Amino acid sequence: MTEPDAIEPDTKDWTWVIEQGCPECGFNPPEPTEVAQRVRATIPRFVAALQRADAAQRHDPAVWSTLEYGCHVRDVCVIFGARLHQLLSEPNPTFANWDQDQTAVADRYHAQHPGTVAAEYAEAAGHTADAFAAVRADQWQRAGTRSNGSQFTVATLAVYFLHDLEHHLHDVHG
Repeated sequence: MTEPDAIEPDTKDWTWVIEQGCPECGFNPPEPTEVAQRVRATIPRFVAALQRADAAQRHDPAVWSTLEYGCHVRDVCVIFGARLHQLLSEPNPTFANWDQDQTAVADRYHAQHPGTVAAEYAEAAGHTADAFAAVRADQWQRAGTRSNGSQFTVATLAVYFLHDLEHHLHDVHG
């Protein structure tokens, strides 16, 4: 299988979507307590997108395929589940840097099996949704810091996480 061209890294700081929403994908920031339900709603949509015959095909060489986006959101669920755990179990944690573009290349997103990725996404999204659903009212304001210095609470992390999933559903027309 031929290695695809590298995608130009997205260097934008997307944290503004937490309060402003996203005009590109139509994201409206929910109350954090609504995040788990909306994450669960992404599962059948990503699974369906990954079942399309052209899921592994890049329609533009500079943009990930549905398969590559599926791998990314699967990993986003795992990373954000771990970050939520840190926020709930450590005082003022700092999240390790995660280079999503490096991960895509190193883990050969383009060569993974769409059916496997769909199942893994469903499991990871369900697990992370359950973790957000279990957050108690007194935990939503627990704080931590991303490696670039951005501050997050459990509440803002939840909204930021949801935007990533819903935005990429928009990207894959899911």
